[in-house]
Amino acid sequence: MTPPQNERDEELATAVRPEAKEPPLYKVLLNNDDFTTMEFVVLILEQVFNRSSDDAMRIMLLVHTTGMGVAGTYTWEVAEMKVARTTALARANEYPLLCTIEVA
Repeated sequence: MTPPQNERDEELATAVRPEAKEPPLYKVLLNNDDFTTMEFVVLILEQVFNRSSDDAMRIMLLVHTTGMGVAGTYTWEVAEMKVARTTALARANEYPLLCTIEVA
């Protein structure tokens, strides 16, 4: 590397880049209703959110007993895609399952 030839070159060589920040994360929440079956919620958790059977069952029971449960935590784009896919599958099967996004 050649030495800086003037003051401006030296400033450019020593300028520090700002650190890249991690993107914010968002929780995807499943909301309980009186019509969506427990089996369908487990299926959604396994297929859309890639949860194990045991994990899906635990989350489904949490949704059923408390009214809401966290399906996963993702960046905004991924969370939005998971909500859209969940909603489309629910409507295709005639379920009113509500899936929402909240800041983690």
